[in-house]
Amino acid sequence: MTVATEVKAPGYSRVIAPPGWSRWLVPPAALSIHLAIGQAYAWSVFKPPLEKSMHISGTGSALPFQLAIVMLGLSAAFGGTIVERRGPRWAMKISLACFSSGLLISALGAAVGAYWLVVLGYGFVGGIGLGIGYISPVSTLIRWFPDRPGMATGFAIMGFGGGALIASPWTTQLLSSFGKDQTGIAETFLVMGVIYAVFMSVGVLLIRVPPPGWRPAGWEPSANASKLISSYDVAARDAIRTPQFWLLWIVLCFNVTAGIGILEKAAPMVVDFFKNTETPVTVAASAGFVAVLSAANMAGRLGWSSLSDLIGRKSMYRIYLGVGALAYALVWSVGQANKPVFILGAMVILSFYGGGFATAPAYLKDLFGSYQVGAIHGRLLTAWSVAGVAGPLIVNAIADSGQEAGKTGPGLYGPSFAIMITLLCVGFVANELIRPVAAKYHRPVAAPAVVAEGQPT
Repeated sequence: MTVATEVKAPGYSRVIAPPGWSRWLVPPAALSIHLAIGQAYAWSVFKPPLEKSMHISGTGSALPFQLAIVMLGLSAAFGGTIVERRGPRWAMKISLACFSSGLLISALGAAVGAYWLVVLGYGFVGGIGLGIGYISPVSTLIRWFPDRPGMATGFAIMGFGGGALIASPWTTQLLSSFGKDQTGIAETFLVMGVIYAVFMSVGVLLIRVPPPGWRPAGWEPSANASKLISSYDVAARDAIRTPQFWLLWIVLCFNVTAGIGILEKAAPMVVDFFKNTETPVTVAASAGFVAVLSAANMAGRLGWSSLSDLIGRKSMYRIYLGVGALAYALVWSVGQANKPVFILGAMVILSFYGGGFATAPAYLKDLFGSYQVGAIHGRLLTAWSVAGVAGPLIVNAIADSGQEAGKTGPGLYGPSFAIMITLLCVGFVANELIRPVAAKYHRPVAAPAVVAEGQPT
């Protein structure tokens, strides 16, 4: 039987799975990369010792993280097509090299007191590792799990959300052991750079791609599939010319803006909300609140994206955006009077934040097929770069302005909550406007698929 073939980089064939390879080895490979680069969400642990030892402001100490998120989106966008062409193992090697060397450059910067090296290492070099690593397993997972694309991508992207649950206590322990001066910070960066390199190597060694045209034995695309699930492929260069891509860009950008606005300000926000009540929140308790939100973020990435396989991607985003707006309104209106409502509402918002990330690759696969879904996903992640700047900027600027005006408690956040609700409503409308991709963007139909031997599960 003939199969469709594509020109790949030299050595690409070495990552094609041999007969009998279990596709369930691929999610752990992806997870090893995402759990490592998810360390970025634990950057706040470095902020206080950096500010004290290197005499920089809070705004300055946020610069490496902000630059890393910007570089994540840019490297994913510009490197997505190369990742598709050269394959996931090459991409994971690049991610390992950039992310780990970024930490090592940061170690050198801390050791010699050159903060610009920390920014360069963690933000610029490490940020490239974040972007390439983030998209490296996406198209591979979708090809291995055409029957459960939401669950498959949720497995990997769950790791990015959960990386902080490992990195935060680990970083705290390292800083406690080595010290919080420049030398201790440098040694912490050094140890993390080496250990993460070893950990990410597991993914490099495990990753495999299915043979061209592979599908699970016994599985056939549903004849009753949603009209949004295309049986045609669209190239990345054509996908960005479609209104569907830009509508989904708006959906992701506004959903992320709403979630990251709470995530970045979570600890001071919960303290401010209950400062003038009978049950104020201590600084120590606020750290626990941040951990709870991280867990919700992580759980949402797997849980909600898996649910999208059952109810469809468009319906899932209706929940993210519509229910998310209601959750914001509930936290805003009654959160101060009812602490459980505040906590549960924030957890829902953060679970939708994580779920939106994890469901996006499957939504792209539905709309544009699996041909260059990784490259298309990379371009879509520019929405994250915009949201990563916009969300914290909106919440912090409004809160700072409120403090100058003498406001306290929820009054510091009311206007920003109103903006987030508006953005979620606009995103809801954008999602409703998404229709099947026009036939003029479709690639020619590929040769018949090869049906795999073995179990379909």
